[in-house]
Amino acid sequence: YGCRTKPNKYIQLFAFRKIIGNRERCKDLVQKDYPVFIDKVEDHTDCKIHNGHFISPLEHFVPGILPAESIKARFQFIVPKKWKRHRPVCIHLAGTGDHFFWRRRTLMARPMIKESGMASLLLENPYYILRNVKKPKDQLRSSLKNVSDLFVMGGALILESAALLHWLEREGFWPLGMTGISMGGHMASLAVTNWPKPIPLIPCLSWTTASSVFTTGVLSRAVNWRELEKQYCAHPVYEEEIINMLEYCGTDSFRMGQEFVKNAPGSFDRLSDLDLTHDLLDLHSPERDHQMGLRSSCSQPGTGGHASDSALLMGRRERDGLDQMLSAVSSSGPHLDMLHAKNITCGAGQRHSLQRESLCFMKGVMDECTHIANFSVPVDPSLIIIVQAKEDAYIPRTGVRSLQEIWPGCEVRYLNGGHVSAYLFKQGLFRQAIYDAYDRFLQKYSSL
Repeated sequence: YGCRTKPNKYIQLFAFRKIIGNRERCKDLVQKDYPVFIDKVEDHTDCKIHNGHFISPLEHFVPGILPAESIKARFQFIVPKKWKRHRPVCIHLAGTGDHFFWRRRTLMARPMIKESGMASLLLENPYYILRNVKKPKDQLRSSLKNVSDLFVMGGALILESAALLHWLEREGFWPLGMTGISMGGHMASLAVTNWPKPIPLIPCLSWTTASSVFTTGVLSRAVNWRELEKQYCAHPVYEEEIINMLEYCGTDSFRMGQEFVKNAPGSFDRLSDLDLTHDLLDLHSPERDHQMGLRSSCSQPGTGGHASDSALLMGRRERDGLDQMLSAVSSSGPHLDMLHAKNITCGAGQRHSLQRESLCFMKGVMDECTHIANFSVPVDPSLIIIVQAKEDAYIPRTGVRSLQEIWPGCEVRYLNGGHVSAYLFKQGLFRQAIYDAYDRFLQKYSSL
C-alpha cells in the first residue's frame, strides 16, 4: 500500500462513510429492484453455476471514485440441483488475494452444497483481476496502490452486497446471510450493519478495525510508510482539516494512535531480521496451491464433508513451524519499519516527530473508514458467530475494542493456531459456524 491519495479524496470518502455508517440513512440508497444480470449458466453434476454482473451502486453516488474497470461488479452464484430445506443462500466476500472464484468455490461453496444443500454467491472484489483487466503496471498482485483504495473497496462492497441481497430476495431465496475470511469477513461485517433486517453473519479471522492490521500486525510491512510520511508532510490539510473529521470510536482513534506511538518500545530490533517474503504472504496463486497439493473435499470420493480440514496443503512439521513464527511475531509487540530504531537517525528529533504524526494519521483514517463502531449495530447481533484464531499475528486484538463490546449478544469462537494455518486447515469449522448461525436464524424467525 502506498499513499498517493489527494486530500480532497479523503474528505469525499469520509463524508460518504458517515452516510453508509448510518443504517437509517443508507438503507434506501440501493433500490429493491436494482438490476442484476445473469450472463451464463454452467451445468455440473452437483450444482448449477450462474455467472453474472451488475453496475456497482457506488458509481451512482460517488462517480469516478472507482477505476473504470471495476465499475462492473462480477459474481458467481452456485446453486444445488436439489434443495434440502428452504432455499438458503450465503454471500461470500473475498479475502486479500482471493482473485477469481475458484478458491471460495472449492473450499466453501461446493462442500456447503454437499453438506447442507446451501447455495453460495461469490462476489469479486473491486481492483481484483476480474474487475480490473487493465490493472495498473505498478500494482503488484493484490497490493493496492493507495491507502484510500481500501476504503473505496469497502464502500463499494457494502452497496454491492445490498444490491445482491435485494436481488436474492426478489428471486425467492431464503434465508440469506453473509460470510468472509480475513478481509472478506470484515467487509461482510460492514455490509451487514446496513441491512435493515435480521441476517446471519459469520466473519472468520477478522476483528473490529483494519487499523491494527496495517499499523501493528504482520501486514504493517505492506505499507509504504515513507510515501505516507512524505505526503503527510507536503499537505498541511491532512493535519488542519482531515484529522478533525475523524470519528469517535469509543476511544478517540487519533489520540489512541498518539498514545500508541508515544509508548511504543524505543527499539524494535527483535523483529528487524524477520523476512516476510512473497512465499509467506502470497499464498494465493493457483500455481503455488498446486505445488503444495491443494485439494477440495469434493474432489476426494468417499471422504466426508470435513476432509479438507486434515488433507490441505502442508505437512504437520511445516504447519507447526509457521504457527510458531506467526505467534512469535504477535507476541513481540508492535513493529513498523518507519519506527525502527535503526531508521531514526535524524537530528533534533524532527524526523522522529514526523514519523509519529504520520503513523497517528494512518491509524486515524483507517479507524474512520473501517472501525465497526463507526457503523450501525446489526439488527440482531445474536445471529453473528465470529470465528477467531488464538494466535493471529495478522489481526491483532490487543488494545482494540472487542466485537462483543460493540455487538452485545454476538458469539466468538476461538480456534487454535494462527491466521494462515486457520485459513488453510479450518474451513470445515468455518462452514459449521455458518450452519449454526442459519439454524439460529430459523429458530428465531421461521415466520418471516
